[in-house]
Amino acid sequence: MKLALCLLLPLAVVSQSLAAQSSPKSSTPSSTTIAITPAAPALDKVKLETYLRHLEVWPPIINLKIDDPKPIADMPGFNKVMVHLSYNDARMDQAYFVSSDGQKIFKGEVYDLNQSPFQANLDKIKTDQQPSFGAPVGAPVTLAVFGDFECPYCKEEANVLRQNIPATFGDKVRVYFMDFPLESIHPWSRAAAIGGRCILKQGGERAFWKYHDWIYEKQTEITPDTYNAKLMEWAGQSGVDAVQLGRCVDSKATNAEITRTQEMGRALGVDGTPTLYLNGRKLMDQNAQWSTLQQLISLEIDHEAKVKEEAEKCCVLPEIPKIIKK
Repeated sequence: MKLALCLLLPLAVVSQSLAAQSSPKSSTPSSTTIAITPAAPALDKVKLETYLRHLEVWPPIINLKIDDPKPIADMPGFNKVMVHLSYNDARMDQAYFVSSDGQKIFKGEVYDLNQSPFQANLDKIKTDQQPSFGAPVGAPVTLAVFGDFECPYCKEEANVLRQNIPATFGDKVRVYFMDFPLESIHPWSRAAAIGGRCILKQGGERAFWKYHDWIYEKQTEITPDTYNAKLMEWAGQSGVDAVQLGRCVDSKATNAEITRTQEMGRALGVDGTPTLYLNGRKLMDQNAQWSTLQQLISLEIDHEAKVKEEAEKCCVLPEIPKIIKK
């Protein structure tokens, strides 16, 4: 599989190419001291934006919106500031941590040793309404795939996953498909996503995956002008009620469901397809190739087995040897 993906806008690449041309704690006068999280200081957003544009090489064509700083209860002395970048249809969010005096910043991730290192991503990924295949619900490993039916690299990835996941990992991995049409570069991608959701609603997961495989197979034959006709032809050959499907597609009845997964992807920082999340771990490009992905999935399965084993150990009392038997 090629080391590539369909990009809506790689903001960092755009930047590089253009560059080349606190309050103290208070306590109550009682016997119990109550720790109060200090209020976040006022932040010079103009100064911060100027600094970040220079640091990250973000050109003026990229719009920035800087949120107000928010205190972090378990990181005294620092406040979290979210910076939102946008350019045309592309979106990206970046977290920075600012000292209480507003003069020092750092960028990175804060991890809780009692949670998955990818917990922030897991909290954003909602799979309850998404089509899936593979292991039963509750499998130790889940793979969320943000894809675009018009993206050629998504087609390659889809073929690999559909063939290899069930055959290699059986009841260990469940794959979820998340629509993320890149409409600015793929003119019929949203229509295809709406059609897929209509089929899911009408015929269930079995019909959806049949459509999923068909549309990737016929991808090079479809245009914005021929999509509807080819969809109706497929419906007639696949036992799907074409009249009902046509009404759903024409009224864009499932449009909100597409918007939901797009917003989910943007919140996660998805800016190209295919983008995969392996138990919350973001994978793109070479990490999404089967040779690497297979190893990562195997490691994740082993890790989850160890976590489960340790959790079970914590709840079993050791047997105390007895000298006198009753």
